[in-house]
Amino acid sequence: MRKMLTAAGALALACAAAAAQAAPLPAPARAEVDALLARLQTSGCQFNRNGSWYSGAEAKDHLLRKLDYLERKDMVKNAEQFIDLGAAASSSSGKAYMVKCGAAAAVESKAWLTAELKAIRAR
Repeated sequence: MRKMLTAAGALALACAAAAAQAAPLPAPARAEVDALLARLQTSGCQFNRNGSWYSGAEAKDHLLRKLDYLERKDMVKNAEQFIDLGAAASSSSGKAYMVKCGAAAAVESKAWLTAELKAIRAR
């Protein structure tokens, strides 16, 4: 019984330590990331990851999960880091994500998102 309590206590401490390390994006950076993902969702563009094309809404959902992971690991502090670490390439295959809008040629998501971030900041 004592071993179970000790193990439970250790698990609780580990969870608390993990939660203490997690850091959400600062509010201005989160607003920029949210604006980027909203633009992707409503753009009508398609998003390619690992050889399959997805809608902007599906891409947004996927990238929000990646953002959550990066925040839990305290790996991202601004929109540029989010683009570089979460929205530029697949963490499993290393392949660059692509964005294709209409009949235009597909471009790497890093370039597309960086241009959109610049436009967001310019307004």
